Amino acid sequence: MKFIFLLVVLFTLSSCIKDTPNEYAKNTPVVSGDKTSDRFINTEISPSTERTALQNDLEYLAENEGELSELDFETAYELCERVLTDYYKAVWNGSDIELDTFIENDNLKQYTRKKIQSQYDVKGNLNDKVQNIEIGAWEVKYTDDVDGGFLYLKLPVEIKKAIGSYGEVTEFLIRNVSGKLVIVDWYTGAKDSYDFMVRGENLTIDNPDIWNESD
Repeated sequence: MKFIFLLVVLFTLSSCIKDTPNEYAKNTPVVSGDKTSDRFINTEISPSTERTALQNDLEYLAENEGELSELDFETAYELCERVLTDYYKAVWNGSDIELDTFIENDNLKQYTRKKIQSQYDVKGNLNDKVQNIEIGAWEVKYTDDVDGGFLYLKLPVEIKKAIGSYGEVTEFLIRNVSGKLVIVDWYTGAKDSYDFMVRGENLTIDNPDIWNESD
């Protein structure tokens, strides 16, 4: 009888110990074995911060400071892709565009500002924001001349908006100015485009010095 009573006591004590909360375990954080998400959260840059950093710091440098070559094709493409992205968002969304990043010639900068303002006056009030753009099969060609050569690029772009999308083709001429790739001319030939109305239809883009001569 005493032996049975002792077993009951031991069983009761064991149950109490098992049910007692472990304060140390309760306050210990759970640590995931995969820290990828933590690194992403801790290093994430907000869109506005990222945008400012790009505008202030990004330059499109030539492979060789004093010349252009086929080695600059990809960098020239990246320059054109970014200026198109910024341009369409400026026209449709009213976003800022840092023309000094892309263009050195003051005449071309002045023309581009008028182009953006004119297009924004027509499209900026439609409340149909540009989300992103997508470049199709693009063309690039190098031409040598006495000023170090220039690149010609032709980019078909699909402009994707909040509702629907549309397409245009833009041609660029790029030079190396002090080791930096810059746009020396660009033209969008769509029938309702500013370039089409102001500069004319089916313009041949092959003169990299045109804005040096323009009033």
